[in-house]
Amino acid sequence: MEPSAQPINLSKFTTALLTNLKNLKSRPMPDELSKIAVSQAVSFFALVYEKIRNAVEYREDHLMRRAAIERILTRRLTLNPEGKHEAENVLRELLWARYFANGSLGGKELIDIQLVIDKYLILKRKIITGRPVEVQQYLSEYIMDLMTSEIEETLAPENANRFSSYLFFIYQVLRKKVKIEGLSSDQKDAYFLAALEKSFRKSDQPFQRYHLFITFYKPIQTYSEKELDQFAAKAPAIFKKVDETITNLYVESLTRFTRKQLPPFLILFSILKEKGLEAQAILANKNSLWKHVDETCREKYQQLNSRVRTLAIRSFIYVFLTKMVFALILEVPVSQWLYGEVNMRSIGINTLFPPVLMLLIVSVFKIPGEENTKNIFNRILDIIDADVAFETNISYMPKKAIERKPILIFGFTVFYSLTFIVTLTLIYEGLLLLEFNMISIAIFIFFVCLVTFFSYRVKQLVNEYRLAEKEGVLTPLVDFFFMPILSLGKFFSGGLARLNFMIFILDFLIEAPFKLIFEVVEEWITFVKKRKEEII
Repeated sequence: MEPSAQPINLSKFTTALLTNLKNLKSRPMPDELSKIAVSQAVSFFALVYEKIRNAVEYREDHLMRRAAIERILTRRLTLNPEGKHEAENVLRELLWARYFANGSLGGKELIDIQLVIDKYLILKRKIITGRPVEVQQYLSEYIMDLMTSEIEETLAPENANRFSSYLFFIYQVLRKKVKIEGLSSDQKDAYFLAALEKSFRKSDQPFQRYHLFITFYKPIQTYSEKELDQFAAKAPAIFKKVDETITNLYVESLTRFTRKQLPPFLILFSILKEKGLEAQAILANKNSLWKHVDETCREKYQQLNSRVRTLAIRSFIYVFLTKMVFALILEVPVSQWLYGEVNMRSIGINTLFPPVLMLLIVSVFKIPGEENTKNIFNRILDIIDADVAFETNISYMPKKAIERKPILIFGFTVFYSLTFIVTLTLIYEGLLLLEFNMISIAIFIFFVCLVTFFSYRVKQLVNEYRLAEKEGVLTPLVDFFFMPILSLGKFFSGGLARLNFMIFILDFLIEAPFKLIFEVVEEWITFVKKRKEEII
């Protein structure tokens, strides 16, 4: 028998995953009487607004719906703190923006979501009363994170359960490949799950909090009144413990480790999702498995080109809109006030150079090839085969890193710090030759760093299916001198997310009146439709 045609004895973890996926159930569609239908005209304008709103905030696609739920609830609960009857408004706005198909939500979802809102608001009142303002803010934010995540996964249970099964499978396969000195098994498992939330699920903070919370505690909507009272007394300590787990340094190390292991899992999961009930037969035969791994990898590589373009465009829009705000409220008026003139050349360079830089950086990224596909296939065999000999490599993580050659490390640290000064000085001197003023120089550095960071994010996408990244001879040197710009870009990106003026304008000055107009128009269309039916 040829090696490629040999059968594969599937591991117990693989068999359990296949069973869990077979048992997944989609949310049933509502009946004709209870379904919520919205006006297509209103939906069109709401969708256009949502596209604009999402363009000005850098966020992964799978995180947008929860973020939309948060925006809706934040606005609604500001006007109606008790949250009475707000579930229908939340569902209607999600249908407007086409986060769900029109008519796919109805009476059952309305009851379920109202229950979630009510339970969380009861919990919020119990735990924030009598506490300092800063503690109230922290707990209120935490409650909002958990509530919006639970609403999202209540409305899309199949997707949530599918990814939970995937994550647990990765956890089972990899957890014994890592030994951490001085940690109990329970501690390591908690850190491992938190790391997979970041590397595999690419969850933001709200989802990280929620998924880690429901790993050890049940969803809040399932609590009885008595259980909620008992939980409220210990909730702040639990929330703090979850956050301490998420931010632990071990989690960062495990995130880097698990991210490198993901490509074969991603290809495997794509095959499982696409082939459904046929998946078990495919996995049990090497010849069939290779055929589908090869097809899936080539398809994913092709999709990467499109995804990279989309991500680059979204990043460009995000940076460009923010740049326009900076130019309007800072660069032009401040330059005029301090220097008595506006250097249009510097404004032109500041506007055009960052996107051109991004295009240049993105253009050098290379999509994986056939050698990568073969490596992924061999790794998938390691993952799904029941033969324990396939998984023997153990990675050891010491409780505290041992510093060798402290003088040499100190020298590297000083030299690395000097690269910040050298890199920024070279940029500064070059811009002075172009007659930039200090305001324009600061904005140039800001956006070049930001674009470099976003380009690095795009590179991470390109490497999503790359099992081992190849480095050129000069790569370490280039990385070393680019690190100052990249580090500043990461810092600026975090600050920009909190100080994005476009988000403030859209959320507080535009969205509220727009959604009010949508409601009035929706009610008017419903009224006219009913009158028409009465006449006919």
